Amino acid sequence: MAVSFLDRSHSIAPPGWSRWLIPPAALSIHLAIGQVYAWSVFKPPLEESLGLSGTQSALPFQLGIVMLGLSAAFGGTMVERKGPRWAMFVSMTCFSAGFLISALGALTAQYWLIVFGYGVVGGIGLGIGYISPVSTLIKWFPDRPGMATGIAIMGFGGGALIASPWSSRMLQSFGTSTEGIAGSFATHGVVYAVFMTVGVLLVRVPPEGWQPAGYRPEAARTGTLITTAHVSASNALRTPQFWLLWIVLCFNVTAGIGILEKASPMITDFFAGTAVPVGAAAAAGFVALLSLANMLGRFVWSSTSDLIGRKNIYRIYLGVGALLYLLIALTGSSSKLIVILSAMVILSFYGGGFATVPAYLKDLFGAFQVGAIHGRLLTAWSTAGVLGPLIVNAIADAQSAAGRSGPDLYRMSFYIMIGLLVLAFVANELVRPVDPKYHEPAEDKVSAGTGGEK
Repeated sequence: MAVSFLDRSHSIAPPGWSRWLIPPAALSIHLAIGQVYAWSVFKPPLEESLGLSGTQSALPFQLGIVMLGLSAAFGGTMVERKGPRWAMFVSMTCFSAGFLISALGALTAQYWLIVFGYGVVGGIGLGIGYISPVSTLIKWFPDRPGMATGIAIMGFGGGALIASPWSSRMLQSFGTSTEGIAGSFATHGVVYAVFMTVGVLLVRVPPEGWQPAGYRPEAARTGTLITTAHVSASNALRTPQFWLLWIVLCFNVTAGIGILEKASPMITDFFAGTAVPVGAAAAAGFVALLSLANMLGRFVWSSTSDLIGRKNIYRIYLGVGALLYLLIALTGSSSKLIVILSAMVILSFYGGGFATVPAYLKDLFGAFQVGAIHGRLLTAWSTAGVLGPLIVNAIADAQSAAGRSGPDLYRMSFYIMIGLLVLAFVANELVRPVDPKYHEPAEDKVSAGTGGEK
């Protein structure tokens, strides 16, 4: 009975079900798994209590991001087949279990258990949870896919704004010894399990043939890239459009995460030795501003894409982003305001790129297996998660060894990011409608739905 409750057939919405209950269901998952961006809170106590280096304490986070991309890629088709309730339950189980395993690792001073629990088991929960609501949201909101996915994915960006102070308070309450860290991990695991269960219970899929009242797919085709046909996940991998978007997402994320991963030391280095140096508290405030920009960009820009089109919004992300990187490189330490505002806009584009790409995929490939296609595309995130920090850190280390300081530590990195954004801009320009030879036969198409809106 418990297993059948998770089946797709048992999560079909009854007549009169409000589609506006689906975004809160998605948010309950994304706000939870967005905790991954707050992992840095646990780094100092782990380093102190277990004698770890900074590189070692970062391993659970890095492995979690890698597993996010891999589990989303390999589990995407299963998520489509089994439905969002099953996917959210698996995400909740893995993410919470990851914390509980990590608690055991901290309690017994076995760091490999923390790496395995948070990085591997929890990372699988991250990936399955990240893609779990995407296809369902697009099917419930075919008239506003950018807004719908933006609401959910905004939660992932904003999860750290909740988790960071909450985790800090947990460590203050339980202490920063191995026992205290174990207590914090265990509390996280239990609370997140309860919170994510809300999404499991709320989520529904629209009945076959459902559409919002007054919505006509043909009338909604306001751009040449928007299709009413359907492409399977396996066929999508054979199209140039998929790989062009892979390049677009990878390089846009690389450019954003390059700032995000090193934000605190970067802003400190930039203005060190000037009349207006940046202290630790101000650097922490800068990181908070970037997190806020990342979160808001996911909703604002993805909603804007419903009005101006997906290709146009990526022209803004990539073109304006490259110009802002150039502005930071040329401004250097002469204007703190320009550097901070430019970095915030770049981070809003970073978040917006994540939130807009599911709708871009739906435009190109239809709603048939958009969740599975999205999962495969997230391997670009895994790649960028390694590429961005590697570029910034390696160049900063080399410049520091050469005796340089201030903005000179990062200027070359910025020029590389500009080059990557230009390449992504070109890739976006090359996106064309998918060749009909990749479309599913008409009788095999899975309807995105007809019926009334609530």
